[in-house]
Amino acid sequence: MDTSDAKLYNKAYLLSIFTIIYNLIEGLVSVAMGIHDETLALFGFGVDSFIEVISGIGIAMMIRRIKRNPDSSKSKFEYTALRVTGTAFYILSVGLLIGIVVNIATKHTPETTFWGVVISLLSIAVMTWLMLAKRKTGVQLCSQPIISDSNCTKVCLYMSVVLLVSSLVYELTGFAYADVIGALGLIYFSVSEGKEAFEKARGKECECEVHC
Repeated sequence: MDTSDAKLYNKAYLLSIFTIIYNLIEGLVSVAMGIHDETLALFGFGVDSFIEVISGIGIAMMIRRIKRNPDSSKSKFEYTALRVTGTAFYILSVGLLIGIVVNIATKHTPETTFWGVVISLLSIAVMTWLMLAKRKTGVQLCSQPIISDSNCTKVCLYMSVVLLVSSLVYELTGFAYADVIGALGLIYFSVSEGKEAFEKARGKECECEVHC
């Protein structure tokens, strides 16, 4: 491996570490504010951030492995991380669905979604930067796994947009089901990410074009 590639792999590793730390902080704040403001979408977004931490640890280990040997296969730790991540996403989806049913049955609405707006705006900015930085690094290395990681970050960006729209609609209009609709959007992406995690665990990578 030449010096240029080594620097790029170091950059990819630092990006993955930043992703882990950011998601951990975002998860703690989102869950706390979601409980305080009684908003299901923000709470679910926070739990998703914790799941992304598990995924991020697997990605960091993956980058360390391909840095040593770009052609090596996934380690047992990576496979385990993928299965745990996939299972956690499915559990989150079920939990959100139960929360939606309960909220509709009890006609519950959030006290406020202000913090959902603030957190989602910050997340959109951070995830956009992370996605572009990871993809650029992956393309420069011609590394499908790193590009795949950038696509996972893109899904996090989509989830942030869902949270922003639902929180903003409720904050501005008081529309009773805005929070529920936001939670439904998170379920959609959680199921998609869970499915992709299990596909990767079976050795099936997502199909993305890489021009080297």
